[in-house]
Amino acid sequence: MKNLILAVVVIAGFASSFAHAEDKKPDIALTFNGYAETYYSYDFNKPINNTKPPFIYSYHKNNEIAVNLAFVKGSYNTDSARANLALAGGSYMNSNYASEPGVLNNIYESNVGLKLSNKNNLWFDAGVFSSHIGFESAVGKDNWTLTRSMGADNTPYYETGAKISYTSENDVWFVSALVLNGWQHIQRVEGNSSPSFGTQVTYKPSPKLTLNSSTFIGSDKPDSVKKMRYFHNFYGILQLHNQFAAVLGFDMGAEQKNKDSSAMNTWFNPTIILKYTPTTKTAIAIRAEYYDDKNGVIIATGTSNGFKTWGVSTNFDYNIANNIVWRVEARTLNSKDTIFTKNNNIVNNNAFVTTALAISF
Repeated sequence: MKNLILAVVVIAGFASSFAHAEDKKPDIALTFNGYAETYYSYDFNKPINNTKPPFIYSYHKNNEIAVNLAFVKGSYNTDSARANLALAGGSYMNSNYASEPGVLNNIYESNVGLKLSNKNNLWFDAGVFSSHIGFESAVGKDNWTLTRSMGADNTPYYETGAKISYTSENDVWFVSALVLNGWQHIQRVEGNSSPSFGTQVTYKPSPKLTLNSSTFIGSDKPDSVKKMRYFHNFYGILQLHNQFAAVLGFDMGAEQKNKDSSAMNTWFNPTIILKYTPTTKTAIAIRAEYYDDKNGVIIATGTSNGFKTWGVSTNFDYNIANNIVWRVEARTLNSKDTIFTKNNNIVNNNAFVTTALAISF
């Protein structure tokens, strides 16, 4: 609570400082917005500590009403400069920012950018910003499904570093190159002196088709046990009909088994989401996903087959107002090995239902 109060105070100061600038420079656009999402989830395996399995980082509290994510954000935009500051709280922040010290675990976004060309849409940005990997974000209302996929929960939601990005004049192409502090970190891992790198290429030839390729190269370990990680994320978003749309995603990664080794541990993750929008106020989505990490690079189980898990979910959304959405979802996970706990027994399946109410302002 103290951190959240501090967040509001800092945002207020941020707003005040730029308000004076706005009086002097009429071309400055200063905007504020916020978001809050509460949820209740019931896990039929009834975990003793009321927390879902450790590879679930969003909506992970069981049998209690909780806030997944709440933030306030200030944005400053001109033709040649931009800045964003958002401070947040909630179970998403507690889970994903657990390794960030002090006030850093409340920084949802903090970045500044400068336009590098008068003729082209070419920008340089630095700070903490949303990840360039994947089609899902931490903001629930912006996703087709209520909960996040296994792929989204186990790739970066946020990253820290610097990037150069270019958007073509007709908005068909977006290209970006990044230098990062690692795999979802604000501060680099202690003992790690090597930067990480990323790329992103997005192709949108029409409103009905988006194709994206994102990469990550770097180490998430101290130099003494350095293991290089190579990761590629691909997805396509297709508008099949006025009421039907689909997302097809495929992730693949490889990491050195040992420092300076040519042998690799690999993992992969396909995801399919189908969305049906029968009315302007309602939507239904079905998700099928599979995550294979037999060597436990990302999700360690300590079992013979590692993490080989199927997931299926279906959700219903109702837009109460333009800025308020109520959602309900049923989800089941089924693993090759017995990696879940139910009534003090080890089982290979897990099921839960979740409902959420989100408001943006």
